[in-house]
Amino acid sequence: MTEQGGPRIERVVGIGAGADAVRPRELATEDLVLDIGPQHPSTHGVLRLRLVLDGERIVTAEPIVGYMHRGAEKLFEVRDYRQIIVLANRHDWLSAFANELGVVLAVERMIGMQPPARAVWARTLLAELNRVLNHLMFLGGHPLELGAAGPVFPAFRERETLQYVMEEISGGRMHYMFNRVGGLKEELPEGWLGRVTTAVAAVRRRLPDIEELVTGNEVFTARTRGVGVLDHETIMQYGVSGPAARASGVDFDLRRDEPYLAYGELPVKVVTRSAGDCQARFQVLLDQVKVSLDLADACVERLRHLPPGPINQRLPKVLKVPEGHTYAWTENPLGLNGYYLVSRGEKTPWRLKLRSASYNNVQVLRELLPGHTAADLIAILGSMFFVVGDIDK
Repeated sequence: MTEQGGPRIERVVGIGAGADAVRPRELATEDLVLDIGPQHPSTHGVLRLRLVLDGERIVTAEPIVGYMHRGAEKLFEVRDYRQIIVLANRHDWLSAFANELGVVLAVERMIGMQPPARAVWARTLLAELNRVLNHLMFLGGHPLELGAAGPVFPAFRERETLQYVMEEISGGRMHYMFNRVGGLKEELPEGWLGRVTTAVAAVRRRLPDIEELVTGNEVFTARTRGVGVLDHETIMQYGVSGPAARASGVDFDLRRDEPYLAYGELPVKVVTRSAGDCQARFQVLLDQVKVSLDLADACVERLRHLPPGPINQRLPKVLKVPEGHTYAWTENPLGLNGYYLVSRGEKTPWRLKLRSASYNNVQVLRELLPGHTAADLIAILGSMFFVVGDIDK
């Protein structure tokens, strides 16, 4: 406004709905900058989201990561090839065995070592059991974040059933440290394959308990169907992978498309959905558990028919990797996990770059969250299936 003979005076009375001339009857609001985290319980750990809200509607979202950064990639450079396995084991604490695989596969490829057949099939079995353990955590945790406490109890019951056999073979509940360059740490315990078969059968039999509690829940369906739709183009731009990508119709799985371990001899069924919303991501995770249980049974059957033999290769006292570089990637439970190893012929890596699935799956939130309400935020976060340590490394 202006006063005659005086200076021009301009006043901003609102930013958001009240400032929109198209919506003059709505309540005037100002944009609110809201920090969620870095220790909010609904962000799966130490993740910070910087949101700009127009009332209840998210205008912009910025994931701010790094609060758990431990410098694993730098520590790789001052540890020998036996020691780096323990570092790689921990960035995704729900997928420890799968994390170890990337390191040992890269080193074995560089030195031209082929592990014994028993080690290859046992690794495949343990990787699928680890995948089920990972998925069960999210199948119980995602509904819990939306107020449904029921599914978390059967999910943890099934986790304990599988944890028993994983703990028996490795001695660890989370950080198994059972992989070694050239194979596995030690021979499988006597009778262990039979106990695996019993555990897998029990989980398969009781899995419908979780499915019925969630898929038949009207509140869960209302909170997830049509919410957080992730399109194919955005997935390609941000490198989203794993269940989050397959729920949007991305028909890609390294176990089938670029087989490693024993996957080339297994009928790997790739589960996809087309909706790309929170509900589709949950359904993909649930169906992948069924696929992994079937693959575990197939691995047990093959191990039973393999002739007796070693479970690992003998290594020199000081393990050195020839000069060169390679990239080894695996289909981890949360998505593509890759290790780019550069060696200068020493007993430690010159460089070991880790590509973790969770980092890309979280960066896409800046595209996915705007336009949704603050209440939808929790449903979307829970459906992206990430671990904060896997983001920060």
